[in-house]
Amino acid sequence: MAATLFISDLHLDDERPQITDLFLSFLRGEARSAPALYILGDLFESWIGDDDDALLGQRVQDALAQLAGHGVAVFFMAGNRDFLVGPRFAERSGLTLLADPTRVDLGGVPTLLMHGDTLCTDDTDYQKFRTVVRDPAWQQSFLAQPLPARRAFAAQARAQSREHTGATRAEIMDVTDAAVRSALQNHGAARLIHGHTHRPARHRVELGDRVAERIVLGDWYEQGSVLRVDGERIDLAGLG
Repeated sequence: MAATLFISDLHLDDERPQITDLFLSFLRGEARSAPALYILGDLFESWIGDDDDALLGQRVQDALAQLAGHGVAVFFMAGNRDFLVGPRFAERSGLTLLADPTRVDLGGVPTLLMHGDTLCTDDTDYQKFRTVVRDPAWQQSFLAQPLPARRAFAAQARAQSREHTGATRAEIMDVTDAAVRSALQNHGAARLIHGHTHRPARHRVELGDRVAERIVLGDWYEQGSVLRVDGERIDLAGLG
């Protein structure tokens, strides 16, 4: 049986068309032989609502729908850049939206899936911002604005994010051990898969009476990054 695939942090954007092309090629190639593809957030650099008429979003939705049409189960979990992906996007793309976190059985291993941003509890400025933009009232107000206004807000938010990243110590923006252990214990999971931090690796997590694993997905800024899980075989590698 082919491996189940996991990706995150593609940050698709018109400024990096080569990465969009790589992703579309991945969907037409390797992904078609997989039983399932999980996208764990930040598929787009920004997503301003399912009514966005930008060509990039339309191309991606069409490609995902074609993949789903080949019998591949496609799942999407929102990230910090595309948390406004909603039911219209899901319906057009033929995918299933997942809550963050979601626990799945992966080859008999209880596995917790997350985007990863909520694990970065030391980054208090970001957590405050996240609370604001995830509020349903804020989202309703934002989505009521015309597309040009939303695009301007997204551009400003990206600039502020770059400024925050440049001014914040790297360890503050990484996950905390306490948050990781708490997530694994609260959900009875033996494995955690997440993205967000752009630090692809496999980590051993001590939970007192047992040992769990944390797998961090890579980003797609320079090349693709795919996690392949097939039974006990786990492969986290670049693409392209």
